[in-house]
Amino acid sequence: MKKGWIIVAIVALVLAAGTVQAKDWKKVRIGVEGAYPPFSYVTPEGELAGFDIDIAKALGAAMGAEVELVAQDWDGIIPALLAKKYDAIIASMSITEERKKKVGFTNKYYNTPAKFVCKKGAMAEFSRDNIKGKKVGVQRATIHDNYLTDNYGNDVEVVRYGTQDEAYLDLVAGRVDLLLADSVALSDGFLKKPEGKDFQFIGPDLSDPKWFGNGAGIAIRKEDKDLAELFNKAIDKIRADGTYKKIQDKYFDFNVYGE
Repeated sequence: MKKGWIIVAIVALVLAAGTVQAKDWKKVRIGVEGAYPPFSYVTPEGELAGFDIDIAKALGAAMGAEVELVAQDWDGIIPALLAKKYDAIIASMSITEERKKKVGFTNKYYNTPAKFVCKKGAMAEFSRDNIKGKKVGVQRATIHDNYLTDNYGNDVEVVRYGTQDEAYLDLVAGRVDLLLADSVALSDGFLKKPEGKDFQFIGPDLSDPKWFGNGAGIAIRKEDKDLAELFNKAIDKIRADGTYKKIQDKYFDFNVYGE
C-alpha cells in the first residue's frame, strides 16, 4: 500500500514540475544583430531600428507577448540562443540545412537573392575568369561566406568581416574588389548611400537553396516547438491584417516576402 502511495506521489511531483516548467511565452527575448541595415541597425540615438526590429515587435504584439530585444554580434548569435541568452533570433537568418542541425526554424518571413557588387567600370561582365585573383569581401560565417568559399574559394581571395559595414568601408577604400551579400542589404545599406554612388551590382541573382536556404526565418531552440508555432501563426496574422505590408513599405518598394 505504501509503495502505491509513493508511486502516486512521485507521479504527482513529476506532473507538477512539468507544469511549473511549461512556458506561457508572455515575454519573449529576441536576439537581433543591429549591424545589418536596412534590416537592423542602431540609430544615432542608440535605438535599435530596421525591418527585422519592426517585424519582431509586430510578431510580439500578434502573439500577445512582451518583446525584449537583445543585441548580439553575428558570430555568436546561435551559441547565445543555445545558451538561453534569449529565446529566438530575428536577424535575417536564412533557413539552411546546416543551421537546422543546431536550431529549429519558423516558416520564412522574407526571401531575397544575393548578389555581387563592384566599382563601376571595374569589369565589363561577371565571370570566373574576370574575378580570378580578386579580393572578395563577405560577412563571416554567413550563407554568403559559404557560397563564396565553396564556389570561388580556389579562384579568389576571400576576405571575411565581422559586420557588413566593415566590408563596405574596405570596398570604398579599395582594399577589396567585390562584395557578396544580400541584394537588399547591398542596395539600401550601401548603393543608395553617398559612399556607394561609384559602385554597382554585377552578375546574376543568387538563390540556390543549397547555399541560400529557403528564405529568412526565426531561429529557436529545437525543443521550443510551441514557440515556433506561435511565431508561425503570428507571421500569418500580420500578413493577413496588413501589418506586414505596412512594415515592408516603410523600407522597400517591392515584395520582400518573395514567392
